[in-house]
Amino acid sequence: MRSFLEVCQGARLTEFPAGEVLLPEGTTSGHLFVLNEGVVEVLRGDTQVATVEEPGALFGEMSVLLSRPHTATVRTLTPCKLYVFDDAANFLRSNPQVAYHVARLIAGRLNAATSYLADIKRQFEDRADHLGMVGEVLDTLMHNQEDEFKPGPERETDPRL
Repeated sequence: MRSFLEVCQGARLTEFPAGEVLLPEGTTSGHLFVLNEGVVEVLRGDTQVATVEEPGALFGEMSVLLSRPHTATVRTLTPCKLYVFDDAANFLRSNPQVAYHVARLIAGRLNAATSYLADIKRQFEDRADHLGMVGEVLDTLMHNQEDEFKPGPERETDPRL
């Protein structure tokens, strides 16, 4: 992830105090944050699901790419310096190298999640209770294609897309 910081050179680097909410769950901001220094936490509801301190870590990309509200709250635990991209969708569209990096990151997360679910499915496939439903959850995740791809106007004018 440190190599991702090279792409951020020249972008706005902003300092945030401890306790600052960067991305509130359930809202849409259009922002992308890249951690340069400090520690942030990721919360779903009141549950802390991660603490992140690795420089180059991204926050907000799922909301930007899916045009949906943030699925978690991201809050600083210590004073932090983060690169801030206010119009993240445009930033990703105009930087194929960055978009490729984000795609690789998300693919890695998806691979880890589906591997974990497959392992749980093997462990509990003979159960008749809610744990036996893991197979259905995995099938839903693997076959969910709710948004059909529709090329936008940039596809017609940019031969790289």
